Amino acid sequence: MSLTIASHEFKPRAFALVPCAGVGERAGVGGPKQYHPVAGKAVVAHTLAALAAVPGIDATLVVLSPDDTQFEQHAPDFQGDRAWVARVGGASRADSVANGLQELLARGAQPHDWVLVHDAARCLIQPDWVQRLMDACEHDEVGGLLALPLADTLKAAVSGPGGEPRAQHTVDRAGKWAAQTPQIFRLGLLQPALTAALADPGTAAAITDEASAIEMLGHQPRLVPGAYDNFKVTWPGDFALAERLLSTRP
Repeated sequence: MSLTIASHEFKPRAFALVPCAGVGERAGVGGPKQYHPVAGKAVVAHTLAALAAVPGIDATLVVLSPDDTQFEQHAPDFQGDRAWVARVGGASRADSVANGLQELLARGAQPHDWVLVHDAARCLIQPDWVQRLMDACEHDEVGGLLALPLADTLKAAVSGPGGEPRAQHTVDRAGKWAAQTPQIFRLGLLQPALTAALADPGTAAAITDEASAIEMLGHQPRLVPGAYDNFKVTWPGDFALAERLLSTRP
């Protein structure tokens, strides 16, 4: 009986962490892209609705800029005991995630708990994709991320005479994957990985996702096949594509 109780007590929980402090300058929509309307709701509202539908996630923490005054207006349904907000965003995505991890610890998360970091602008994420990642990494020693093997030919670019981009050579795509989110790691592994990377100015700029920080510690995150629909809304044309895909879903 005591073994059963101990097993239940130490079962790790899972928390989603959504960095939502960016300004989205490349999107060209005149404001933070996460608040731009797509298919009747703000981008981030679609994202949070999908995460809320994942039964294995105990709570979702949204990390906002300290001066954000728009979130509640654009995500009015993000409420309840599993919906957490912290205005502790930093200068970079990595800073925001690191500050979010501190907030999770302050709210009772433990080092052995899982943290799923997901881009606010990946608004086409579906609950079963998240669950597939969680199931694949449940017993993994490192953790992992959704990703897709590259199918397109890759070109290394240089600036032409007029500043236009020109292809310099073709990059071997064998063994290369395009990283997506969520990315799932133990809080007790991800926090020191980010702290170490951010402490060194030479490596901080290279932390473009959580897996890159884990890799710098010598670990190899698991690559779990994602979906082509799970793209990050980044450029102006992405909003029209997201609108069509969301509008045609059941």
